[in-house]
Amino acid sequence: MDGSLPDLATGSRNPLVEDRRPVLPKGLTRLPAWALLLPVFGLGAWLLNMVTAGAVPALLMAPLLVGCVIAAVHHAEVVAQRVGEPFGTLVLAVSVTVIEVSLIVSLMLSEAGDASTLARDTVVAAIMLILTGMLGASFLLGGLRHGEQRLSLPGVSAGLSTLAALAVLVLALPNFTISEPGAFYSPAQLLFVAAVSLILYATYVMVQTVRHRHYFLPDQDTGTRDLEVARPSGRLSLAALATLLVALTAVILLATAIAPTVERAVLAAGLPLAIVAVVIAGMVLAPESLAAVRAARRNRLQTSVNLAFGSALATIGLTIPTVAVVSLLFELPLALGVGPKTMTLLALAMFVTAVGLASGRSTVLQGMVHLVILAVYLFTTIIP
Repeated sequence: MDGSLPDLATGSRNPLVEDRRPVLPKGLTRLPAWALLLPVFGLGAWLLNMVTAGAVPALLMAPLLVGCVIAAVHHAEVVAQRVGEPFGTLVLAVSVTVIEVSLIVSLMLSEAGDASTLARDTVVAAIMLILTGMLGASFLLGGLRHGEQRLSLPGVSAGLSTLAALAVLVLALPNFTISEPGAFYSPAQLLFVAAVSLILYATYVMVQTVRHRHYFLPDQDTGTRDLEVARPSGRLSLAALATLLVALTAVILLATAIAPTVERAVLAAGLPLAIVAVVIAGMVLAPESLAAVRAARRNRLQTSVNLAFGSALATIGLTIPTVAVVSLLFELPLALGVGPKTMTLLALAMFVTAVGLASGRSTVLQGMVHLVILAVYLFTTIIP
């Protein structure tokens, strides 16, 4: 096979015409053994820990937890490749959010320390890592390779406006209500905000996947040949979906088992509990961040932005309703309002994102600005 196409007039192959047939990436022709085995090992370790009454050390289960997270995201990417854009980024974002919610809830239910602010800190950490880290790395590395990159302004506007509304309602407004003192909502207010968050996220998903799907599709003119990939087979996709469910189950069970140990270790070291939230957000977002950077380097910045906003919106729109229900059912305190420092950094990250993408283009400068804000956030989290 020389890669040429047959000449329509003579039936012979014309070497001057490039073969544009889709090529299936090696990673999607079959599921790798590690992605199939890690979830099984994770479930096995959890079962052994239950049978032996907690004899399996957390240092053994922690690597398996990380492996199950990576395996889950890998299978989600296979399913995403099958369903196509923008459904693919939605599958990946929801899968990652399920992992994040399981880790937060397991820590909330542990008795290792005060976890009333953990859900809030994790949501903040995820938003900051997404807006400044994921987008910053995509802008910088994509700009270094392609100079200037373009994206759909309607898609950016839809995602950023929804994210701004959710962030203010969930993270800022509790500081100014008077039904409960401090950064807390009353039970009625918490239920209302949880319902509003879910409604806003569901509306965004409907707009992204049905009503105005074209707002979120990459510009085909900016694509490269390595992005023209064939969809995985139906059998492969079903196998990936089944293994994804197994991997997510393993993540939830392992997280429940090791959560108290992790929290106690952080508190014993005299570090802020917010570091646990950064670790959770960073771990579950790492594979998705790599996917966003790869897309930007292939000149598909719109896919990177879809991943970023989809993840950020799912983090608030799905996580907050879930932890709100857990908080009310188990009568656990749930602080949502952020302090002045965090509110300032969140506002700065959103403002820079909105202004930087207002032209529909991105350069390395935007990437560097975002990454500097990320560095400030991480530094001030460790040294408040």
